[in-house]
Amino acid sequence: MSDHLIIFDTTLRDGEQSPGASMTREEKTRIARQLERLRVDVIEAGFPASSNGDFAAVHDIAKAITESTVCALARANENDVRRAGEALKPAKSMRIHTFIASSPIHMQMKLRMAPEQVLEQAVKAVRWAREYTDNVEFSPEDAGRSEPDFLCRLLEAAIAAGATTVNIPDTVGYTMPWQFGALIASLRERIPNADRAVWSVHCHNDLGVAVANSLAAVMQGARQIECTINGLGERAGNASLEEIVMAVRTRKDVFACTTRIDTTQIVAASKLVSGITGFPVQPNKAIVGANAFAGTRTSSFSGSCRAATHSRRASRRSASSCPTTTRSTRPSRVSRSSPTRKARCSTRTCTRSRPRKASCRRTSTTGSPRSRSRRKPAPCRMRAS
Repeated sequence: MSDHLIIFDTTLRDGEQSPGASMTREEKTRIARQLERLRVDVIEAGFPASSNGDFAAVHDIAKAITESTVCALARANENDVRRAGEALKPAKSMRIHTFIASSPIHMQMKLRMAPEQVLEQAVKAVRWAREYTDNVEFSPEDAGRSEPDFLCRLLEAAIAAGATTVNIPDTVGYTMPWQFGALIASLRERIPNADRAVWSVHCHNDLGVAVANSLAAVMQGARQIECTINGLGERAGNASLEEIVMAVRTRKDVFACTTRIDTTQIVAASKLVSGITGFPVQPNKAIVGANAFAGTRTSSFSGSCRAATHSRRASRRSASSCPTTTRSTRPSRVSRSSPTRKARCSTRTCTRSRPRKASCRRTSTTGSPRSRSRRKPAPCRMRAS
């Protein structure tokens, strides 16, 4: 029997850290409702301690969402954790996600704390979070560059303190897939109480391998992936939810897990996030790009992926504001041989747009189409004005 792969969406928190992607409270709630229709397991709604606006947005989402777990982020200090707990109080199902940096460079330069102080603070944060809920997630920030021995001690202590999910972030998008997969396997093997928590990953796309790193971790036993719609996120973005979901769903021969995502809602979520943030989806974007399934070659994707494509096409037809505009009623293009068609000569001296004339060899219509396409354009003989 396949394991359940938890989809943790952080579009509303990490995705909003993209420059220019800030959202209003109402917009965040709209996206959260669509994520609920998508059947996302966990929605990270925001960072309540960062501002009163974010606190209010998390509180609104906690009241509105009933089918997904609503999560809030908090640094490993008492004020952050308690703000997260207060913002999540209306939620039917809640989670507090607390984190602290664990790499040597971050501990020294950002926190200015010794490793033992970091470990002690992490344990305190998990215990504060447990006062509000038994669903607590802990992340060692910049785990990909942390020392393995210290990382093992830190995670073991967090699990012992009550963390039910431990998340391994590749915060700066530095690790390669085979390295990241090996790190997950090593941690799960070395930590004595590893079986008491769900293992999660959060990968950034700075080197273009966020999805690959996430899937490599799944192969080594990770059962939660933190991701965003359209791969939105700070710098180069996060792992793309739609790519991960469809990879796992399509390659059941490779991945021994399944998600509960309703794939027919993927395109609607992609368009909503793109419209609200103003970040267009590139045409060749996997799964949700306009050209993703436009080719004539046989696709290897499953029926569920084709269903999502049909849903995208249906939404395009329904969104058309002019039902009478059809292929037959659109104005025809001007004929190539029409005298009204303008052409610009290829030479630097001829800069004015002129009607096509036989005196310019470039515009000659003699010969077969094949010969014309191979002929090099000759300099225009018309006098420059």
